[in-house]
Amino acid sequence: MKELQYLNKYFIKYKYRFLLGIFITIIAQIFSLFTPKLISKSIKAIENYNKNSFGTDSIKDQLIQNILLIIGTTIIAGILTFLMRQTLIVMSRHVEFDLKNEVFKHYEVLDQNFYKNNRTGDLMNRISEDVAKVRMYVGPAVMYTINTIIRFTVVILYMYNVSPRLTFYTLLPLPLISYIIFKLSVEINRRSTLFQQYLSKVSSFTQEIFSGIRVIKAYSLENKNNKLSIDLANESKTKSMNLAKVQSLFGPLMATLIGVSNLVVIYFGGLMYIEGSIKSIGTIAEFILYVNMLSWPVASIGWVSSLIQEAEASQKRINEFLKTEPDIKNTTSNKSIIKGEISFNNVSFTYEDTKIEALKNISFEVKKGETLAILGKTGSGKSSILSLLTRMHDIKEGTILIDGTQLANINLSDLRESIGIVPQDSFLFSDTIKNNIKFGKETASDIEVIDAAKKAVVHDNIIQFNQQYETLLGERGITLSGGQKQRISLARAIIKNPEILLFDDCLSAVDTQTEEKILNNLLEISKEKTTIIVSHRVSSAKNADKIIILKEGKIIQQGSHNQLVNQEGYYKELYYKQLSEKEVQ
Repeated sequence: MKELQYLNKYFIKYKYRFLLGIFITIIAQIFSLFTPKLISKSIKAIENYNKNSFGTDSIKDQLIQNILLIIGTTIIAGILTFLMRQTLIVMSRHVEFDLKNEVFKHYEVLDQNFYKNNRTGDLMNRISEDVAKVRMYVGPAVMYTINTIIRFTVVILYMYNVSPRLTFYTLLPLPLISYIIFKLSVEINRRSTLFQQYLSKVSSFTQEIFSGIRVIKAYSLENKNNKLSIDLANESKTKSMNLAKVQSLFGPLMATLIGVSNLVVIYFGGLMYIEGSIKSIGTIAEFILYVNMLSWPVASIGWVSSLIQEAEASQKRINEFLKTEPDIKNTTSNKSIIKGEISFNNVSFTYEDTKIEALKNISFEVKKGETLAILGKTGSGKSSILSLLTRMHDIKEGTILIDGTQLANINLSDLRESIGIVPQDSFLFSDTIKNNIKFGKETASDIEVIDAAKKAVVHDNIIQFNQQYETLLGERGITLSGGQKQRISLARAIIKNPEILLFDDCLSAVDTQTEEKILNNLLEISKEKTTIIVSHRVSSAKNADKIIILKEGKIIQQGSHNQLVNQEGYYKELYYKQLSEKEVQ
C-alpha cells in the first residue's frame, strides 16, 4: 500500500464526495439489515400463532405489514446503493482525469534523455493501462472496501445483540479467510507486476511496428514481425493466465467458507435451540440471512484485494516516472525579453548516453539581425549547436550567452517562445494542414496561414489537394512528400514570427529551384531576426553574414562567402563541386 499513498492527495481533494459516499453507505447498510429482523419477527409470529392460537386475521395483518416493510426498506436500500455508486465511482473518474493530466504534464517537462531511454509504447501504457488500474482502486476497490467494513461492523453488532454466543461460532472461519487473502494477495501483486511489465513490451513493439510499417513492407518483413508479435502475445497470454489462475481461487474459496459458516449456524444454532438458549427458530433464520448478507462482501474481498494489488503494481510504475526529475530545469520564473544576440564562448559538449564528444571549444558570435550558416559533414556537430541553443541539452564546459545573459539563467518558456526551429526530420501532426501551420501561432488568421505557406513556397501544392488547407494529414504527415513536409514545417516557424530562427538542414528534400525561391523569401523574413542555417549546401549559406565550417566538433574555417570561396579548404571544394553538379543538371 506504500505506493498507493501517493493518491491520498486526491482523496483529500475530493473529500466531500468521499465522506458523502461513506455516509450514504452507512445508511444503505442500516436499511438493508431490516430484512433479516423482519423475517425473524414473522417466523416468531407464526410460532406464537401455533402455540397460542391467535386470530388468523391478526397474524395475516402482521405478515402483510412485515412484507410491505421488507419491500419498502429494500427499495430504499437499493436507491441509496445506487447513490453510493454514483458518488464514489464518479469520484474515481475525476481522480483518473487528474492523474492522467498529471502524468501527461510531467511527460512534457521531461527532457530528451528521458525519451531516449524509454520507449513510446511503455509511456503510453503507463498513462492508459496503469492509470485505468489505479482508477479501479480509487473507485470500485475503495467503494467495496468501505461497503464491506460498514456491513461487517453493522451486521456483527446486530448479531451480537441477538446472540453473542452464536455470533462467536459464526465468526470462527474469519481468521482462516484473512490468512488465505493475505497469501493470495502477495502472489497476485507479484504476478500483476510481471504482467504489466510485459504488457508494456507488447505496446512498445506494436507502436514501433505501426510507426515503421513502410520500412517493414519495403523490406518484406511482415512474416518475421508477425512471428515476433505472436511470440510476444503468447508470452503475454501466459503471464495473464498465471495471474487469472490465482485470482480465480478467490470466488470458490469464499463461497466454501460462507457455506461452512451457514453449516456452523445451523448446527450450533440448532443445539442452542434444543437446550433453550435460543427461544425461536426465527433467530437461526435471522443469523443465516446475516451470514448470507456477508457472502458478497466476503467474496468481494478477494476481488478487491486483487484490484488493490494490481493498482499498487501500476502506481509503482507511474511513480517511477513522476519521481523522475528533468535534467533541463527552468531556473527562473522572471520574464525574459529576448532580442537575439547569441554568443558561444569555448563551448564543449559530450552526449551523456553515447559519450560522443560533439563539440570541442566552439566560439562564435551572431548579432541581432545577422545570419549565420553552419556547414560540415554529417556528425560534425552542426545540429548539436541548435540543440544547445534551445536547451534540449545543457553544457558543462564554456558559456552560451543570449543578449549577454547565460542561457541557463533565461526563463525556459520565454527562450523557446522566442525561437522558431525547423528540424531536419520534420514532424507533422495528424491534423489539418492549416492547424499544423497554426501550431506556430494558434491565434493566426487564415490570411496569415496562407501568407506563411506562400513564403515557404508550399501554397501551390496545398491548393491542389481536394480539401486544400483543410486536408487531414496521416500520422507524422505520411500523406505528404518529404519536401512538402519540410516546407509546411518552415511555414509553421515563419508564422510564429520569433526573434531567433533556426533552420536545421530543412531544405534537403526540395529541389534547387524551390530552394532558391525559399531562400530569397527568407532573406526578407530574417532582416530583423537572428538566423542560424545548418546545411550541406553552399546555396543555403552563401547569403549569410557569417559562415563557419565544422569538422569533428571543431571550427576549421569561418568567414563570409566571398572570403571562404577564395580560401583553400572545405568550403571552396564544396562550392565548386556543387556548382559543377548544378551545371550538369
